[in-house]
Amino acid sequence: MNKYKEGFLWGASTSAYQVEGASAEDGKGQSVQDVKKVFEGTSDFTVASDHYHRYKEDIALMAEMGFKTYRFSIAWTRIIPDGDGEVNELGIKHYSDVIDECLKYGIEPLITMYHFDLPYELEKKGGWSNRATIDAFVNYAKVLFENYGSRVKYWLTINEQNMMILHGAAIGTLEMDESSIQKILYQQNHHMLIAQALTMKLLHSMVPEAKIGPAPNIAYVYPKSCNPKDIIASQNFNAIRNWLYLDMAVYGRYNVVAWNFMQKKGLTPEILEGDMEALKGANPDFIAFNYYSTATVSDGEKDLEEQKGGDQQIAVGEPGFYNGDSNGYLQRTEFGWEIDPDGFRITLREVYDRYQLPMIITENGLGAYDKENENGDIIDDYRIEYLAKHIEQARLAVEDGVDLFGFCPWSAIDLISTHQGFVKRYGFIYVNRDEFDLKDLSRKKKKSFHWYKKVIASNGDDLSNN
Repeated sequence: MNKYKEGFLWGASTSAYQVEGASAEDGKGQSVQDVKKVFEGTSDFTVASDHYHRYKEDIALMAEMGFKTYRFSIAWTRIIPDGDGEVNELGIKHYSDVIDECLKYGIEPLITMYHFDLPYELEKKGGWSNRATIDAFVNYAKVLFENYGSRVKYWLTINEQNMMILHGAAIGTLEMDESSIQKILYQQNHHMLIAQALTMKLLHSMVPEAKIGPAPNIAYVYPKSCNPKDIIASQNFNAIRNWLYLDMAVYGRYNVVAWNFMQKKGLTPEILEGDMEALKGANPDFIAFNYYSTATVSDGEKDLEEQKGGDQQIAVGEPGFYNGDSNGYLQRTEFGWEIDPDGFRITLREVYDRYQLPMIITENGLGAYDKENENGDIIDDYRIEYLAKHIEQARLAVEDGVDLFGFCPWSAIDLISTHQGFVKRYGFIYVNRDEFDLKDLSRKKKKSFHWYKKVIASNGDDLSNN
């Protein structure tokens, strides 16, 4: 009852634009991440961790840790440089080689089709505001399934679609301040939801034995107190932040509380004939989600304090619906994110109870200022403690009856954080570079590397740090 099932998919995650580098090599087109203005004092993504050239070395290290799966994303612009034109055979070959390298070690590729890196040529045509992007995405999916479907069992559609709608300016998928274009964002969301549903149906028809699911960022939302108005606020934000996206993926309908929010704010999307039919019957095989922390809100009717956006883990607030608040029971990371392992169990239970689908965690981790000590070692006990507590709470959720089949922390190796550049490290594998000094980009095992190897070998039973 209290163990992870046999064949549990232990692994870790990366995303193409944050780890690959080689941003203009082998026919790759530009994505919105290549052209965005990065945060002052942080690196761009031109070289990143140079995973594009060093994937064999990196995957060998993952195999040494004992990975059963590697969750990575494919850059749309490597496959179709302008998003909807000619296929780039060099891009096809690269990811074919990456997939084969994983399979050589018995590592299941878990592929994210779209991780924040829309082709810039499509963005110039309106991006997700343009309904033609739906067809472009489905065509891109068809190319992926044709080329890799026989070797890839697990697919993820769109990474953190909810964060692109709520915090697009922070993650580089939106140039304007989100508060001024919410109407546009919810129309884009509608188009993404259609693209996702059609893509799920396409995989089921083309590769019936493969499995596919959505990959939002889920943070269960607490009420600040037992004041009924705080509880209504938590229901509101849970619907807007979480259930809107999963209700549509699983049931093919808009969540009623989220739809009420859009109606009252004048944000309802234009729905054309055939849209709702397209959204029905996608039948995801599982739910993947990224979890870093919970959120806390209070009465949305009270005056909102001055709050700034800019981070996908922060609840900012919507007048009349919820007011972003803090949780005094939780500690925070060096970068201000609340740490809530118990909330991980709560979230797993809530998601499974609502949807009754198998689940895999595709991100969970601690960003920190990792430094080499005087012996050249990286002793990241703080990361070990963070992950051990979350793995233990996930095990308790399994004991509660949750069907969890995999855990992929963020991240397999150090990469460029969307907000804080290279200084904010997440990986089990240290990459020898600074924000602007690339050094030799060599790899080094952190203490957490050896710890996670032991965790995997014991199928999650041994979480001790020794």
